[in-house]
Amino acid sequence: MEKERELTILDIDVDKFINKLEELGAEKKGEFLQRRYVYDVKPYDHNKWVRLRTNGQKTTLTVKELKDRDLIEGTEELEIEVDDFNKTAELLQQLGYNARNYQENYRRIYLLDGTEIAIDSWPLIPTYAEIEGKNNEDVQRVLKKVNVDENDVTTYDVESIYREIYGIDILKVKELKFEGNRNGVMLEYHK
Repeated sequence: MEKERELTILDIDVDKFINKLEELGAEKKGEFLQRRYVYDVKPYDHNKWVRLRTNGQKTTLTVKELKDRDLIEGTEELEIEVDDFNKTAELLQQLGYNARNYQENYRRIYLLDGTEIAIDSWPLIPTYAEIEGKNNEDVQRVLKKVNVDENDVTTYDVESIYREIYGIDILKVKELKFEGNRNGVMLEYHK
């Protein structure tokens, strides 16, 4: 499994953050509605899960394992690209894997100095940005360039952000979607 090296900047002002990225010369790579099914591994391990995700252009099947949520490189992943989201979900079901939940988020991807910055909007919580690089130094360098206070940064995975920061247990939410979320309000998405 490979180490995932990323930091998350919580509760960003989307317009200001995008303006900063553009000032720094970041290249916009795309905007996507991401859909995913999350599965428990067998035997169950709270720190390990399977994710089937598509952004409409690329679909991946990934095993993720949280080793240390306090480190930039605290998550390991093994990922392959698959060509059909629905058929892969059906294949997993035939193998005895039933999705524990379905999740959606909007993602905008930028590239700055070879490092990926994803702006993620999820239901029920403020928009955040992830900086993911090939090594810890790349991540730290881009973090300094965007001039973010270290108190606004975490190494938590999505589930931990929901639970630890916002008090929402998404493991108990069968469908985490923008339509029909709490208060029945569609999340505003700025292009």
